[in-house]
Amino acid sequence: MVCLDSSVIIDILRGKESVKEIENKFDYGGEEILIPSPVIVELIRGIYLKDSIKNIKDDEKEKINNFLSSFIVLDFDKKSAIKTGEIEAYLINNGETIDLEDIMIGAIVLNNEEVLLTKNKKHFEKIKALKLETY
Repeated sequence: MVCLDSSVIIDILRGKESVKEIENKFDYGGEEILIPSPVIVELIRGIYLKDSIKNIKDDEKEKINNFLSSFIVLDFDKKSAIKTGEIEAYLINNGETIDLEDIMIGAIVLNNEEVLLTKNKKHFEKIKALKLETY
């Protein structure tokens, strides 16, 4: 199983060639694909930001909702909240920072013993023990 980061979903929705192999896994019933709930926050925020909204077509909101409905969502629960606090404190204590949503995503993936598929290796590699796959 693998969890998708928002960078992957955006590339899929934009039809980027670099994610065609990933799409084939969906289409042919290969690996089970999961989405951590903070990824939804990132996607929805992105389409409603003032700078983005003028470039978003009406069908894109529907396209995102339809895409998300195809996958199992891993929720941000108490265990993930605790892990998020631990990771954020560790990073701050070591002079590192990444977006809170990325820490939440990492915590969910770690707690569920999954692998995170992302294009954003730079941020996620700061989370110790997080298994990453990039493209």
